[in-house]
Amino acid sequence: MDRFRKCLGALTCLVGLLAGAHGQEPQAAPVEVATLKPSGRDRILDLSGTVTAQRRAELSPRVSGLVAAIAADVGDRVRAGQLLLELDDELARLALRRDQAQLEEARTRVREARRLHGEARSLVDKAFLPETRLPASQAEVDIALAAERRIAAQSRESAERVTRHRVSAPFGGVIVRRSTELGEWVDTGDSVFELVATRPLRIDVQVPQERFGELSPETPVLVMPDALPDLRLPGRIAARVPVGDATARTFLVRVLVDDANDRIAPGMSAHVQFRLAEGAGSVAVPRDAILRHADGRAEVWLAASEADGMVVARRREVRVGRTLGERIEVADGLVAGQMVVVRGNERLRDGQPLRVVTKR
Repeated sequence: MDRFRKCLGALTCLVGLLAGAHGQEPQAAPVEVATLKPSGRDRILDLSGTVTAQRRAELSPRVSGLVAAIAADVGDRVRAGQLLLELDDELARLALRRDQAQLEEARTRVREARRLHGEARSLVDKAFLPETRLPASQAEVDIALAAERRIAAQSRESAERVTRHRVSAPFGGVIVRRSTELGEWVDTGDSVFELVATRPLRIDVQVPQERFGELSPETPVLVMPDALPDLRLPGRIAARVPVGDATARTFLVRVLVDDANDRIAPGMSAHVQFRLAEGAGSVAVPRDAILRHADGRAEVWLAASEADGMVVARRREVRVGRTLGERIEVADGLVAGQMVVVRGNERLRDGQPLRVVTKR
């Protein structure tokens, strides 16, 4: 009897094994999935920079002299061409008047030489003078004309010397330093004013090397001064310097910003936001859906519907991008509308049946 029971038990076990090998499906793995949607994000590159003046100049007189008048002081806003300082130009003016008188004398000599040449031509035509007198009278005209041109150039030089006794603003801006006083003697090259242009201002930003190539003059820019957190000013990229810092691996980008109300000033810090171009076809994947490997590869498990209605696991390698909060951008490998496994993806096998427990 015992022998019969043992045989029956062995037979039962064998039948069970055969049934498992031929007909029964493996148990479906319970998973949580999420439906992929377009990233729909604004790719914002937020960097800090320093507000600097596009123009800054140390103003110096072009001649030496005694300071006779000062027309601007520290803090004054001046326009281009506005007079800032005058040197004593009395000697230069006297020289100019002398040259102007000599020029008038030279012009009178030219007129007289031309009159005499005309008379000589008339007398030669009437045979009262030999024809050889005409070249001599023409030479007198030419000599007078040359003298007039020389003295005219000398007069212009004197006028320019008078002009150089004045220091004017080469561009509009604010006087930030004055380094001379009335009655002082200043030499050519001595700094008397420092002028800073306040419009437009520029912001120098160091951009990481992996983002430098994504910026162009058409990239939208928003400037947010740290001192005025509620202020938003539009900017534009004026220059991309293609020589970087080999230590920090960054490249200089200069952004121009025009503050019509002069609320920001050189020396302030500011945040600059660059709105980068959207990645074509990119989707945002929940952080938990991505499995990373030691060799740098990244993959996700998709919950794919088969023709018979069964949902199975399908492995898909992806190329990840920026982190967007609790999601990670995937530039390629996935499309919107697919379902990705978020929970229960640690031990899946390709083609394994899935049982969707929760769907986001």
